[in-house]
Amino acid sequence: MPVSFGALWSSSFKLRLGILILLFLALVAILNQPIVGLLAQGGKNPLEIGAFDPWEIPSGAHFLGTDRYGRDMLAMIVVGLAASLQVGFVAGILSTIFGVIVGFVAGYKGGKVDSFLRTGTDMFLVVPSLPLLLTLAAYTKNMSLLHVSLLLSIFSWPFAARTLRAQVLSLRSRPYVDLARTTKLNDFEIIFQELVPNLLPYIGLGLGFTSVGAIFALVGLEVVGLGPSNVLDLGLMINWALTWGALSLGAWPIVVVPLIVLAAVFIALTLINIGLEETYNPRLRQVAGA
Repeated sequence: MPVSFGALWSSSFKLRLGILILLFLALVAILNQPIVGLLAQGGKNPLEIGAFDPWEIPSGAHFLGTDRYGRDMLAMIVVGLAASLQVGFVAGILSTIFGVIVGFVAGYKGGKVDSFLRTGTDMFLVVPSLPLLLTLAAYTKNMSLLHVSLLLSIFSWPFAARTLRAQVLSLRSRPYVDLARTTKLNDFEIIFQELVPNLLPYIGLGLGFTSVGAIFALVGLEVVGLGPSNVLDLGLMINWALTWGALSLGAWPIVVVPLIVLAAVFIALTLINIGLEETYNPRLRQVAGA
C-alpha cells in the first residue's frame, strides 16, 4: 500500500532536509522579479548594462558585487536560478512522463511489445548523448528554454523507463492486479489505477535524477558556448566568468556563487532521493533505522 505523505515526511530526516532546501530555492526562483525589484537602486534596473560601476566588490549596496558590465550579481544569480530550475523541471516532467508510459506498457504487456520497447530503450541508453547534444545545440538557432528542455528530455527518459519496467514486471502478477482483471478493468485502467500509485516513489526518483541531469547538461552546454545565449542562467554566468578571467580579477562571486547554488540543487534532490530509497527499500530502511 502507498505510504501517506505524513508518514513519509516523518520517516526520514534526509527527505525533510532535501525538501526544505528545494522549497527555499524554488521560492527564491518564483519570487525572482520582486527580489530583483528590491535590489534596484535609484530607479536603476540591477540587470541593465551600465547600471552600476563594473567589478564592484561585495558590499552593503551590492551583496555579491557587480560584473564586468555593472550588473548586480545577486540579481543575476536569482534570475539565473529561476531559468535553470525551469529547464530542470520541464525536462524532468517530460522525460518522466514518457518514461512512465514506455516502462509501464512494456512491463505490463510483456511479449513482443516488451521486446520492442525494451530494444528501443536500450538503443537510447547506449547512444552517446553528449556528442548528439552538442551537435544539435550547435545547429539549432535561437533556442529558448522550452527548446532546451525538449532537447534534454529526449535523452533523459530511458533510465526511468528501464527502472519502472523492472518494477512493473514484479507487480503485474500480484493478487490485486489479478482481481482488477476479473472486474473487467482494461489495461489502461489497471496501469494508472493499480500500478502507478504503488510505484510513485520510483517515479519520484526518476523525476529527481532526470531533473538534476537536465540542469547540469544545460550548464555543460552553456560552458562550451552552445546554450541559449539570450536567456540568463547559472551556466551562462559560469561561461562569462571563464571568458572574462573573473578569478584573476578578484571577482570570485561570479564563479563561486553559481557553483554553490548548483551544488545546493544537487544536494537537495539527492537527499530527497536517498530519503525515498530509505523509506521504500526495506534493506535501506533497516540500515537507516539501525
